[in-house]
Amino acid sequence: MTVKGEYASVGDLKMYYEIHGTGRPLILLHGAFMSATVYPALAESRQVIAVDLQGHGRTADIDRPLTFERMADDVATLLKQLKIGQTDIFGYSMGAKVGLAIAIRHPELVRRLAIYGTTYKSFEESFSIDVLEFFKKVTPETFAPKDLKEPYERMSPAPNWKALAAKILESMKGFKGFSPEQMKAIKAEVFIGAGDHNDANLEHIVEMHKLIPKSQLAVFPNTEHKVMMTNPDKVLIQVKEFLDYRFETAAEAKQATP
Repeated sequence: MTVKGEYASVGDLKMYYEIHGTGRPLILLHGAFMSATVYPALAESRQVIAVDLQGHGRTADIDRPLTFERMADDVATLLKQLKIGQTDIFGYSMGAKVGLAIAIRHPELVRRLAIYGTTYKSFEESFSIDVLEFFKKVTPETFAPKDLKEPYERMSPAPNWKALAAKILESMKGFKGFSPEQMKAIKAEVFIGAGDHNDANLEHIVEMHKLIPKSQLAVFPNTEHKVMMTNPDKVLIQVKEFLDYRFETAAEAKQATP
């Protein structure tokens, strides 16, 4: 598989991205504290574009808040620079919220969107009282996952682990949610995935499924949020099936019929 790593000027952001392979475009959006991740299970017969979002991986942070809407606009600008008119998207956790924001703000760019481990509701609505109490006491140092610090510091052009953790924490707490009206207006086909424990609120996942007109819902048994870092294929087998279903257009299918 051919790999091409580049930087794109997206406003003040120097955004790192990699292009792998050829075929129908698929954008991969990573979780918080992570970086561009290419999953072999999704890469077959695809042009995979894996990005490092603001402040993550090889994309240095800039002087602006970290918000899902701005990260969505960054990805949309990159797609336009790459002359990609429409794409499929897979987003995990933070990247899943960015994917939803792209589908809401740039509907013309999204054919199919698969998300894992996120909800559409505000920070206050998304967690139990116990978890909200925990977040009142948490600091950037205690919040940041120590196992991801070394790869971040190795890749970042200007590493500042504590500042990144503070921004991610602020982006989570400041998120006001997407409205039910925004969910109902999503035109793309959407795959909504979550684990059955230690993951996104399942009641909210079901609500999102009911609101998004063309959506599928998958709750994975004996699975938690971190599965995408420990055993991603458990989820990606179904994601691939969703993304590739009826891959050919009706015109192509008719042409292929003897």
